[in-house]
Amino acid sequence: MSVLTIEGVWKHFRGNSVLRGIDLEVAPHEVVSLIGASGSGKSTLLRCINLLETVDDGAIYLDGDEITDPRVDADQVRKRLGMVFQAFNLFPHMTVLDNVTLAPRQVHGVAKAQAEEQAHELLKRFGLADKARAYPDQLSGGQQQRVAIIRALATQPRLMLLDEVTSALDPQLVVEVLGIIRELKESGMTMILTTHEMSFCWDISDTVCFLDGGVLLEKGPPEKIFSEPEHPRTREFLRSVLESGRF
Repeated sequence: MSVLTIEGVWKHFRGNSVLRGIDLEVAPHEVVSLIGASGSGKSTLLRCINLLETVDDGAIYLDGDEITDPRVDADQVRKRLGMVFQAFNLFPHMTVLDNVTLAPRQVHGVAKAQAEEQAHELLKRFGLADKARAYPDQLSGGQQQRVAIIRALATQPRLMLLDEVTSALDPQLVVEVLGIIRELKESGMTMILTTHEMSFCWDISDTVCFLDGGVLLEKGPPEKIFSEPEHPRTREFLRSVLESGRF
């Protein structure tokens, strides 16, 4: 069974259709990358999956359960999802340890000692063992984004959603965050990510989806999308990426 199934999803904002009949399946342990120009609908699709936006037509299923049914408790669905945004969204008045343990304790009912033990293990795993008592403003941007990813992992999500997690970082900090995502793939985490890092996208993705004007125009393995794209708009987008030096 697919972890996630998206069937004919439409989303409108003020009469403008930003998602137009999106169909997509994500298998267990699969990494799906969404690429396309700004405004193509990538982030909106992630927000619909996380129920931060309601869909206007179509349905989304998580492990076979329709999560877009209006009767569904969105908070219960989000317990099974981890989402990391472009901005780090860490609580500035809380230590790294408290940021990481907040959701397991308050949302999932994990005992404090167990939550802290798991948090320390994750911080150690991703090279931040010495930052548990630090506050976000004492960390670099790359470290803050790593903490944001660790915070999402602390709830042991079924699916990770990563929305341009390197876009707010200086170039020298991008590598450390991409390293975490690569390690998540190696550990078998199912992920959907939006990215402008095309080389990384080719390297990490099982499936690449090109969105244009809210339409999923083309999808396939990275070697096909990047080497032999079928749709003219895909070819045009990738040509612009090459010319800008981002590939």
